Amino acid sequence: MVKAAGLSLIFTLFLQIQSCGQHNQPVAMTQPIPSNEKTAVTTLGAGCFWCVEAVFQQLKGVHTVVSGYAGGHVKNPSYAEVCTGNTGHAEVCQITYDPDVISFTEILEVYWKTHDPTTLNRQGGDVGTQYRSAIFYHNEDQRIIAEELKNKINAAGIWPDPVITEITPFTVFYKAEDYHQEYYFQHTSQPYCSVVITPKIEKFRKVFADKLKEK
Repeated sequence: MVKAAGLSLIFTLFLQIQSCGQHNQPVAMTQPIPSNEKTAVTTLGAGCFWCVEAVFQQLKGVHTVVSGYAGGHVKNPSYAEVCTGNTGHAEVCQITYDPDVISFTEILEVYWKTHDPTTLNRQGGDVGTQYRSAIFYHNEDQRIIAEELKNKINAAGIWPDPVITEITPFTVFYKAEDYHQEYYFQHTSQPYCSVVITPKIEKFRKVFADKLKEK
């Protein structure tokens, strides 16, 4: 069982350290990026990208969440190809956000609390390298933060098993087919959505109520 209180404390302390050195039925909430807004990008894999997209779309400060593929060796892969597990790609979401509203550390707090980062190439019933837990960092700051947090979580024994999230440099992102975009919010009654994603979303909205966008 995850020691949620311990995980929250780690992220709270990490945010404090950083700040000392710096200044019902859910609805899709992807927002256009204001032309004068400062933005950052991160690319995260945490199992099925339908789940990841549905979570991060609802966070304040997140402008866009795009489902796609990263980390493999095949150019312009299709969903069918990725599903074979032979392309090397993971299902990921590329997230564009305002770092003045939500920090990368806060992004990772949501990330690590909304999937199981201790299972190799698996999330629940979804099995294969395409479902691996992976952070594709876009710059050195993201790498340092991700590795430091992963080490702190493991040192604290938050999970019974060690976090095995892959932390690797971002190279290229391939947008998934259009029917995958906004998938959960357009198919909430579909069996996978109602059985797997909805319970996760309900739990997420309770834990992160203070970080949710206004409807």
